[in-house]
Amino acid sequence: MTGEERQRDPPAAHQPLPWQGDAWLHLDRQIASARLPHALLFAGPEYTGKAHLALCLARRLLCREPSGGLPCEGCHACDLSASGGHGDMRWVQPEEKSRVIKVDQIRDMVDFSQKTAGLGKRKVAVLAPADSMNANAANALLKLLEEPAADTYLILVCHRLHGLPATIRSRCQMLRLPVPAPEESRRWLDRLTGSPEESAQLLSLARGLPLLAEQFYRAGEGAERTTLHQALHTGFLGEGAIPEVAGRFSGMAAGEVLAHMAAALEDLVRALDRGQLATPQCRGIFRLLDEIARLQQAVFAGANPNPQLLTEGLLAKSRRVLGDARLGDNMR
Repeated sequence: MTGEERQRDPPAAHQPLPWQGDAWLHLDRQIASARLPHALLFAGPEYTGKAHLALCLARRLLCREPSGGLPCEGCHACDLSASGGHGDMRWVQPEEKSRVIKVDQIRDMVDFSQKTAGLGKRKVAVLAPADSMNANAANALLKLLEEPAADTYLILVCHRLHGLPATIRSRCQMLRLPVPAPEESRRWLDRLTGSPEESAQLLSLARGLPLLAEQFYRAGEGAERTTLHQALHTGFLGEGAIPEVAGRFSGMAAGEVLAHMAAALEDLVRALDRGQLATPQCRGIFRLLDEIARLQQAVFAGANPNPQLLTEGLLAKSRRVLGDARLGDNMR
C-alpha cells in the first residue's frame, strides 16, 4: 500500500493545506471554546491531505504559544513535535512491511493515554490510516473510546469508512475532507511545477488527487505515467495484442497496476460528452471501475493476484465493454 498516510514518519506540516481552511477554522473554534471532542475522525479519499491536517492539529494542541490559530513553530514543544521527538504525541501506522495496525500497537497507545502529559496539559495520538486496523486492534481501540482519558485527543485518519466498525465511527466526531476543486489543486501544484500546463497534466494522471500529483512530480514520473496511460487507452480500444500491452506493466505490484487501470478508465470517461455517458458501454465502464475498486480493497486486505494475468483480464473485459466502434472512435 502506498499513499499519503502510509509513510514511515509523520508528514512535515505546521499549517493546513489551502483547501483545508474551512475545516481548520472549525477545529480552531472548537479549541478556543474548549469544545474539541477527544476523538476525531478525518474521512475522505487518499492523497487529499488528511494526515497533513491531523499533524497540524496535533502540533496546534501541543504548542505552548499558538499564534493566529497555528502552532508558533518557536516554542520547545513545537521544536520537539517538528523533530518527531515530542513525548506527548504518538503517530500510529502499519509497521514496516505490514499492511495493518496491530493490537499491540493500540495497547501501547492505550498505555500512553493513561500516563500524565510530560510537557504540557495534553497528549495526542494519530492513527493513520485507522481503517488498516485488524479486528483485535479495533476492539482494543473501542475500549479506549468508551473510557477516554481527559487529557488525551485521538485523531483517526480514514480512507474507507466501511473499513472502520460502526461502533468506532459512532464514538468520533467525523470531519469529511473531500477532493479539492481542480483549480485549487492546480494553483497549489503550480508552486512546485511553475507551469499550469504541467500541473494540470499531473492532476489528470493523479485522478484529481493533489498529493498524488505532487508525488508524481517529485519522483519525475509524469512523462512515464502518461506513456503508460496512452498504452492502456489504445489497449482498451482494441489496438495491440493484450499480452503485449500487459507486458508494459511487468514488474509492477498488483495495487499499482489497478491504480493505473482505474486512472486510465477515468480519463476515458472524462473525454465523453453527455450523450455518450448514457450509453450501455459507458455504464459498462462504471461497472468495470467498481470491479477494480473491489480488487483494490482485496489487495489492501492482503490478496496478491498475478499482475500479468490481472492486467490481461481487465484489458479483455474493457475491450468487450467498448466493443461498439462508435463509442470507441469518439474516445480516441
